[in-house]
Order: sequence, then structure tokens, then C-alpha cells
Amino acid sequence: MSPADTIAVVGSINVDLSAQVARHPQPGETLHGRGGQMTPGGKGANQAVAAAKLGGSVQMIGAVGTDAQAEVGLSGLRAADVGLDGVREIEGPTGLAIVTVAEDGENTIVVIAGANDAVDAAQVTASREVLEGAAIVVCQGEIPRDGIEALPALVQGRFLHNPAPVMELDPAVLRASDPLVVNEHEAALVLAQLTPEMDPPQQPELIAGALRAAGIASVVLTLGAQGSLVADSDGTHRIPAAPVTAVDTTGAGDAFIGALAVGLARSESLPVAARFASRVGAFAATGHGAQPSYPGSEDQLPQLDGAGA
Repeated sequence: MSPADTIAVVGSINVDLSAQVARHPQPGETLHGRGGQMTPGGKGANQAVAAAKLGGSVQMIGAVGTDAQAEVGLSGLRAADVGLDGVREIEGPTGLAIVTVAEDGENTIVVIAGANDAVDAAQVTASREVLEGAAIVVCQGEIPRDGIEALPALVQGRFLHNPAPVMELDPAVLRASDPLVVNEHEAALVLAQLTPEMDPPQQPELIAGALRAAGIASVVLTLGAQGSLVADSDGTHRIPAAPVTAVDTTGAGDAFIGALAVGLARSESLPVAARFASRVGAFAATGHGAQPSYPGSEDQLPQLDGAGA
């Protein structure tokens, strides 16, 4: 990719503390587990690493603490050759995610923001030059609201917005998303902000259509094992999921988004980029952890059938 194809990722940098269990515990229950490894994570860092390992030219804007875990949090970004000029060091702890993975591959995650709380409007604005020059700017919901709301005024390329977790945002920020990438639960929460008078529809095609009718230019609705659905000015497209056996879904959604950013930076259409992202996200679910499970080459990826876009 040329410098004009730069992907800027604004978001969280965490350390993941991982445990494997036979099943998730019930409230008040104690179970034996395995693991205890500390690995690099955070939705922002995950998406940046996924994009960079696939050949993207990526700049990270975020923050780490002054603790020993900061180097763990940055290790995956460094290994993937992500630009770190926009990453600040903040007095205090680095962000932490406590990840529990059951034998069926499903996970639960508790996130402690730490230094990510410092990625505010002032820090985002300090990276104006990078943001204005990026082909794709990627953001999630693990940084403060004012940091996210500062972005649309600085983005001159495409704003790939993954509001996870969903928070109250200025509706104009949601409408600046192109694409908005959400699962069905997140989509309902976004619709409630944009059209509070509407009962959210249940079918994926209607959900995506309602988001576009509310003023969002393009939508990618992720549907887990059912793949994803893309809606833009060219219509609605079903994207299949690649057939794999999931081992650990931690970070698979972030791999999807990093790959989607790479496809869009290569000037692919949104449906074509989503097909690529589906393959990358599926591959990530076949390995343990987030960043360690991301592919370093397109040759590793599973194939999709001919259905969809």
C-alpha cells in the first residue's frame, strides 16, 4: 500500500489475561481453569494488528500506562510494524481485559479501561495530520465519548465505525459512519439513538435498511455463524461465513474489521471487502487469543462458497 492508502486506527490498547474453562461459571460459582497468559489486546490494537499483518499501512492512535504491562500491550503492534507516533504514555495502569473462553469457543470479557480513558478529544485532535491523510479511519467504543466525537471533523477518507460497546453519541457522529459495523444487539442500540420512536425490526435486512434510512451511508451487520449482511447504495448483499471449527472467538470480530479496512483501503467495494473480512475473521476463530491468532498471509485463509456478493 502507498502512503495514500494509510489506515488510522483510533482506539484501545489492552493486555488480555486469558483463562480457559469447560463452561462459563454461574453467578457465585468457582470453577477450575487453565491459562493465565498475558497477551496483547484491546479492540483498537487488535484491529490495527490484523490490518497490518495483511499488508496494511497502519498508524495507531491510543494510550498505554507506565506499568510493566505497557510493553505487553504494545508488543503485537511493534511486531506488525504499526506506526506508534500517536500512542501516548499515561501515568497509571495499561488497559486490561479479563477473557474467559469455554470449550465451545464462546467467550466473556471484562474490560478495565486504564490508560484508554485518556484517548480524548485533545489527543485525537493532536493526530490531525495522520487522520486527515488516512484513506480509512477506524474507531470503536473503548475510548471516551469526546474522543470519538472529535473524529468526523478530521476524517477526509472513510470513517469505519465499530461502536462496540455502544455508548450515547451525537447522532451526527453515527451518521458519519461509512460503514457502520455492528452486530444485531449493537444495531438495535444504535437505532434507539437515531430513531427512538421506532420499534427495532428483527430481520437482518430490515435492521440494515432501517439504519440506512436513519441516515447512515453504509452498514455491515455481523451475524456470527450466519456471516454478515452489507447494505449500501448498491443494495443489500448477504456474505457467507467461512466454514471452520471455532476454537476461540476472542478478537475474531476485530480481525474482521481490520481486514475490512484493508479491503476498503485497496478500493474494493464494500461487499468484496466484507467477503475478504469474513475469511479473515473465520481464520482468527481457529486459534487461541486475539492477535496471536491473526493470519500473516492471505494464503492461510479459508475459502467462501459462491453465495452472497
